[in-house]
Amino acid sequence: MSKCGCDAVGGHVLMTPRLHPTPRPSSLSLPWKKLRSKTRLKITVADATGNSRGSFTWALNQTVGGLLLPRRESCEEKVRSKKRVFFLDVNPLCYTGSTPSLHSFGHWVSLFFQQVSLSDPVIAVIDGERCNEYRQKLLPSYKAHRRKFSKQLPSQRFSSVSAGRSRQVVRDVLRKCNVPVLKIEGCEADDVVATLVGQVLQRGYRVVIASPDKDFKQLISEEVQIVMPMPEFGRWSFYTLKHYIAQYNCDPCSDLSLRCIMGDEVDGVPGIQHVAPGFGRKTALKLLKKHGSLENLLNAAAVRTVGRQYAQNALTKYADFLRRNYEILSLRRDVDVQLEEEWLFDRDSRNDSVVLSNFFKLLGETQKLTNQNTSHSSDG
Repeated sequence: MSKCGCDAVGGHVLMTPRLHPTPRPSSLSLPWKKLRSKTRLKITVADATGNSRGSFTWALNQTVGGLLLPRRESCEEKVRSKKRVFFLDVNPLCYTGSTPSLHSFGHWVSLFFQQVSLSDPVIAVIDGERCNEYRQKLLPSYKAHRRKFSKQLPSQRFSSVSAGRSRQVVRDVLRKCNVPVLKIEGCEADDVVATLVGQVLQRGYRVVIASPDKDFKQLISEEVQIVMPMPEFGRWSFYTLKHYIAQYNCDPCSDLSLRCIMGDEVDGVPGIQHVAPGFGRKTALKLLKKHGSLENLLNAAAVRTVGRQYAQNALTKYADFLRRNYEILSLRRDVDVQLEEEWLFDRDSRNDSVVLSNFFKLLGETQKLTNQNTSHSSDG
């Protein structure tokens, strides 16, 4: 990341303004024509022989009296200058709606490599075996009716033409495209990603999570973005902190607290309205706006009245219920996984075209074989 300044030992710094402002008067008190609010200087660094050693741009802002001073890099510019590391949440990409589909996986991964990640590092994560056990011990209904990635898709059998199981096919494709694939037994992919995101940020990178899963929104920050597959448009779309605030009018921490209060029907997590009728979304938003987080709200309710009596009674009576929801819905950051240095290397994308072409060819042959078998069965 370049800084506003340079250190050319034994060399010269040549400053060439891109704009040519009106010459500055000798006295700052004299009136003179104002310059543009922002001016940029192109700074060329040369060695002792006069040969150019490169250049960079120095942004200037106008101050009172017309003086031009260096403009500090905005937080957004600093973040953008950091290298990106992508996390690919594999399981959701293997479905079209609720139907398992390797075609869906191939489609979205192809677009992801070609249009989104390019040669940036990518770490793929898959749900481990018995990944829901931790949360289901707290709440048996958690994801009780969620789809499971089949070991072998009924309409896409690979008995004689590939590795056999769909998960293995997916892993093979990713590894041949130089993407490490992580699968931690007893852990959901979300928790593995959340744990590694913290480690990546500590190394000075920024993070992009490729997933349609709303649970990742709690990780969004200036340095963590999400890129989502958009089936209606046939492309991936970036989702940033600005989008989040515009959509929810709150920060990610407050939104997680709201989900804990109202529950998550998709994941089988009941909200407080099921045990305390009358405690709705408006009440929850009002209280969270004042107290900031669920834990702050519960701590306040334990020592004083924080709202109307029905809300006060619900918060004190069902505090453990709400804390359990928080433990279930918040992503874990303590998974036993360590970031490998090689995962941060630029991805070699030279194999992508051949690997994905062979993958789609395999799917086409398999589909043709399936259609023939179906035809023979109907004839019989």
